[in-house]
Amino acid sequence: MRKFRSLFLLLLIALTFTGCAVNGNTSNTAVPDSGPASTKEPRDNAGVEGYPSFDLAKKTVTLNSGYEMPVLGLGMFSLSDSQAENSTYWALKAGFRLIDTARIYGNEEAVGRGLRRAIEEGIVKRGDVFITTKMWTSDFDNGDAAVDASLSRLGVEYIDLMILHHSQPRNDVAAYQAMERAVDAGKLRSIGLSNYYEPDDFDRLVNATTIRPALLQNETHPYHQSGEMKEHIAKYGTVLESWFPLGGRGNTQTLFNDPAISAIAASHGKSAAQVIIRWHLQAGNICIPGSSNEQHIIEDYDVWDFELSEDEMARMTALEKDERFADY
Repeated sequence: MRKFRSLFLLLLIALTFTGCAVNGNTSNTAVPDSGPASTKEPRDNAGVEGYPSFDLAKKTVTLNSGYEMPVLGLGMFSLSDSQAENSTYWALKAGFRLIDTARIYGNEEAVGRGLRRAIEEGIVKRGDVFITTKMWTSDFDNGDAAVDASLSRLGVEYIDLMILHHSQPRNDVAAYQAMERAVDAGKLRSIGLSNYYEPDDFDRLVNATTIRPALLQNETHPYHQSGEMKEHIAKYGTVLESWFPLGGRGNTQTLFNDPAISAIAASHGKSAAQVIIRWHLQAGNICIPGSSNEQHIIEDYDVWDFELSEDEMARMTALEKDERFADY
């Protein structure tokens, strides 16, 4: 449906105008094999000094932990067990190599099943797939047990990235220190934060811990571009990841119907979703759209055969409203 909408817009426009690093973890520096080396130089897509450079030819970014992370993945927020299992499987089959889940989503076990299906069919090997999960706030007082529980539910020997799901000054430092111990034990490869929206709050935790966050996952989309936090975390070599990259459940149409986004999509013969995803990638945001629709999953990965021009990127940047769709 999203594709048809873009094709219709393309026709409409044609008729009217006939004439998108600092290593804080010295014990975690090995970079797994992720395929042949790129023929292109990595680019500083964010334009911020110190910010990790995205290599869009390899579709990865090197984290400050030394590990490579895919820059486009599929998110599992609000998906049922059956949806999460199928979406994980479909995503890996379509080419995605990053899957993002969380303990509070209740579908870690389903993600593990989808991963094993793809492995059993020879689509991927475990080392090809980057698994992210999150520690929920009610588990912060028992962080060591929370790490082990996520490992068990996912059915994996290590987790590529675990992040604290929300800022909680009462005990988030202790929870982060538990993740640091898990890094030392080889249970986690990289660690990070989510929903830290103020530089002082981010620094509060960083100054009380040892391993610098590899990633900050915040609500980020064309109407809320997270520029202040992206500039702030660059000094730590921390990369930004966008949740609600397309506006989130119930808000996608707001972005899809934005005149500037619609026009850019029409000019490329792409959907609005594809243009927004491409903008994220060129802007230096790891992007994790969510879907339980196999065709949408395939469409969301089909963003590697076009590029937004400097003018189009500027038009997208001009959409900034500092407007969040979520209140958490």
